[in-house]
Amino acid sequence: MNDPTILILTSLSSGERHGYALLQDIERFAGVRLGPGTLYGAIGRLEQRGMIEPVGDSGRRRPYRLTAAGSLELESSLAQMRTIVDEGTARLGHRPAPATMRTTEALA
Repeated sequence: MNDPTILILTSLSSGERHGYALLQDIERFAGVRLGPGTLYGAIGRLEQRGMIEPVGDSGRRRPYRLTAAGSLELESSLAQMRTIVDEGTARLGHRPAPATMRTTEALA
């Protein structure tokens, strides 16, 4: 999963963060390294849509927080992803094993 919107909203769901802290947190929990242009472009769009808002002004490090609208968007997106994951998992459970796996299992 590397959608910057979901990654930023997820990071901010546990508290306020400035840009560099967002980059670090996202890389830690998702293993995704966003570039600064991607991050700040997404931050601008999320702020315009009212999903995040700046918290004061800490000089160069401007922290952001999740708004109520951002929280609802994150919950909705996660529910949609959960539906897809559940469906994919169910379908994989009903798929026959590849021929190479059946052959290996027969030899064991």
